[in-house]
Amino acid sequence: MSHTPGTGTRSGSFLGEVKDAVTPRATLLVLGVIALQLLFIASYVGALHDPKPKDVPFGVVAPGAAAAQTADRLERLPGTPLDPRTVADARSARDLIRDREIDGALIVDPAGGPDALLVASGGGTVLAGTLESLVAGIERAEGRTVRTVDVAPASAQDFDGLSSFYVVVGWCVGGYLCASILAISTGARPANTRRAAIRLLVMALVSAVGGLGGAVIVGPVLGALPGSVAGLWGLGALITFAVGAATLALQGLFGIVGIGLAILLVVIAGNPSAGGAFPLPMLPPFWKAIGPALPPGAGTWAARSIAYFEGNAMTDALLTLAGWALAGIVVTMLAAALRHRRREPEPPPRAG
Repeated sequence: MSHTPGTGTRSGSFLGEVKDAVTPRATLLVLGVIALQLLFIASYVGALHDPKPKDVPFGVVAPGAAAAQTADRLERLPGTPLDPRTVADARSARDLIRDREIDGALIVDPAGGPDALLVASGGGTVLAGTLESLVAGIERAEGRTVRTVDVAPASAQDFDGLSSFYVVVGWCVGGYLCASILAISTGARPANTRRAAIRLLVMALVSAVGGLGGAVIVGPVLGALPGSVAGLWGLGALITFAVGAATLALQGLFGIVGIGLAILLVVIAGNPSAGGAFPLPMLPPFWKAIGPALPPGAGTWAARSIAYFEGNAMTDALLTLAGWALAGIVVTMLAAALRHRRREPEPPPRAG
């Protein structure tokens, strides 16, 4: 029976072609992409559409009982934008800001002259500007004046203090893209532990090169970030490897779907909660809570510490990144070992 080329041989053949072209697996993957798309929109808009300061760690320096009275007055501001605490003197307040224990401090002049507001734009220019506006309004309402002193100023080439965030995002992208390429080229799940170890070694090499490249670009080449190039190199290598190892682990457990899960953790949840565009005290509670536990947030905090705070207050961030790296190594190797064991044929029974 002849038929015209390109036409169906039976009624409903187009539907048959659709069923053949769009397999159930492809359908699930497409649905997963739609879910990631909607989660991306919800996460970014939810985190960044209405930033407000909330419980910003803040110091108060004033003589005698005036310190506690001022702190109490600031604590009772509508919406609780500040979490004030009394500090012994101006020098202690500066040290606390440089140690990243507080984000600002008000130094009250006992003689009635202009008060001083200490901020650190290196930790986020948006937060520093918000504190300046907030305190200026309070002082104006009380008939006082205030001058702003930037204890850890952001670089003139670091617009809005975003360079730390952008370089960390670049390192994270390098991590999960490299792991994804390894999966696409040779299969999402490594065949055995040797192959898994090779992938981890490749990931380590890529991390070292990418970490150095990023540190050189934002430092000597563009002058966007001050601070130690070696310190940023080490941080970049750790971030890239942590994200890459975690992606390899997710691929070992879930196959190609692991790439989507890595994007969910790093891009959708991690980037808006990293404190990049808006520092953590200005984010909604959910994003403020998860940010420090994810690689973009830990990396952004550490990068700013290296650039503007002499490497202070980095321990928690580095432990978080090291934890992701170690977990990625362990899970990747265990998943490969279990997969190899399941595929290994049983030895034939012995005669007799």
